[in-house]
Amino acid sequence: MTKFEAFKNKEKFLQDNSQFFPGISNPKLKPILTEKINLSADDFKVLADKGTATDEEYQDAIKKGLDRFADIYIDLDTEDRQRICLYYEELMDIVALESSGGHLNNFMYGFAPTKILIIKGKH
Repeated sequence: MTKFEAFKNKEKFLQDNSQFFPGISNPKLKPILTEKINLSADDFKVLADKGTATDEEYQDAIKKGLDRFADIYIDLDTEDRQRICLYYEELMDIVALESSGGHLNNFMYGFAPTKILIIKGKH
């Protein structure tokens, strides 16, 4: 079994004290969130099977996957969003991707730290 299949087969959004995750805030969302995460695993597998995927292609897959949560984003609490990001980090680890290109920060906090401009006042 591939690492992607193992990822897809494990039960998700359970309480995990090692990650300080109390469990899904709304149990009705669990199958919906699981399906969306597993679709991202499929996206990553397609790229990995290609054998020549770039970091940018994986980052685009992360953005595409996170966009799938737009319809229920407002129903997610902070811990749910953090857990989603941790699942993406697991997928990134499978393919040795070091950066999400800011997409995880954007999903979690509404901005990517690399996009922040610091404006200094005149002295």
